Amino acid sequence: MNIPAELKYTKDHEWIRIEGNTAIVGVTDFAQKELGDIVYVEVETVDEEIEAGEVFGTVEAVKTVSDLFMPISGTIVEFNESLESEPEKVNADAYGEGWMIKIEMNNPAEVETLLSAEAYEELIG
Repeated sequence: MNIPAELKYTKDHEWIRIEGNTAIVGVTDFAQKELGDIVYVEVETVDEEIEAGEVFGTVEAVKTVSDLFMPISGTIVEFNESLESEPEKVNADAYGEGWMIKIEMNNPAEVETLLSAEAYEELIG
């Protein structure tokens, strides 16, 4: 299982990478494997301010549809539009080309409430 040490994680299986005041978010390798082949990613909340824990979009796999949750509060400033035509990037490269959104953080200190790689690994067993 791929769990990069430099990222933070949520109990809902999102990862977050901080770059200045921007946070890049996607679903974990564990989540994409559990979901199976991803066929559609929907994010209709670009330019909206969303609180941590609220739904920002959905991911649809062959077998199921799952909500995507904001790991921290902020404004979604960008959606990875390549996922509209190539949602399989999430399966192929969850931590790279399969990223989903970029957030302008409201409170960067919220990042400290997220799980470390070690804690996330414990969570998923």
